[in-house]
Amino acid sequence: MLIQLCLKMFLLLLSVLLLTACATTPTGRTQLAFMPDAEVNSMGLQAFENLKHEKPISRNVQDNQFVHCIASAITREVGGEWEVVVFEDPALNAFALPGGKIGVYTGLINLVDNQDQLATVIGHEVGHVLARHSNERLSQQLGAQAGISLIQAIAAPQTAMGQTAVSLLGIGAEYGIILPFSRLHESEADTIGLDLMAKAGFNPAESIALWLKMAQASQGPRPVEFLSTHPSHTTRIQDLQARLPQAQQLQQQAKAAGKSPRCVKG
Repeated sequence: MLIQLCLKMFLLLLSVLLLTACATTPTGRTQLAFMPDAEVNSMGLQAFENLKHEKPISRNVQDNQFVHCIASAITREVGGEWEVVVFEDPALNAFALPGGKIGVYTGLINLVDNQDQLATVIGHEVGHVLARHSNERLSQQLGAQAGISLIQAIAAPQTAMGQTAVSLLGIGAEYGIILPFSRLHESEADTIGLDLMAKAGFNPAESIALWLKMAQASQGPRPVEFLSTHPSHTTRIQDLQARLPQAQQLQQQAKAAGKSPRCVKG
């Protein structure tokens, strides 16, 4: 009798957890994300502070103006306060973290031809944040109790638990551990990012050129860090091409509303 009662209570608690944990992403997909957003944001803030202390920050005025111009236009569509930092690093990499943090590496700035190509990457990374992919991964892989441990462990990113934490946030390559976003998450971030850059007035057609450049760069002698945590480009480009007409309509609406970013690369 006691066992049956305990089982019923467990099932009831589980049902409540699942109901309260269900959320909807910007694309309309239902996800399971039961970590408190405030705690996940705290993890993002701590991870970002760690990076700023461990990795040199670029003081190049032109690079900073270029990146901040693009990031400001995109985050204006999202709202909230965002901190943007350019890191002095040759890797082709960028990321966005819960808590409103964006990092862009100088290697990626040197690769892109124009504002629209960099907007593709920044929009994609912000898309991961808007869709709460870090929260979803924490919830799926670790459970609430383990997640709480990770919140504490992220302050020590060189530890095994700390490495797992930063990996789940999406910047694990920094510490030698890579837990790639799933294809579902990547596709969703592509969709959100493409629409986001178009709403900000950037040319979404340049997303195709950007991923072609990234694919070409990945065939070189050095591994591309950004690509090491992302799947292949063939399906990605096909999906973007299919989404392009809708994104171009959003860009036309943005232009009609006077949104026309002019971010000049140095």
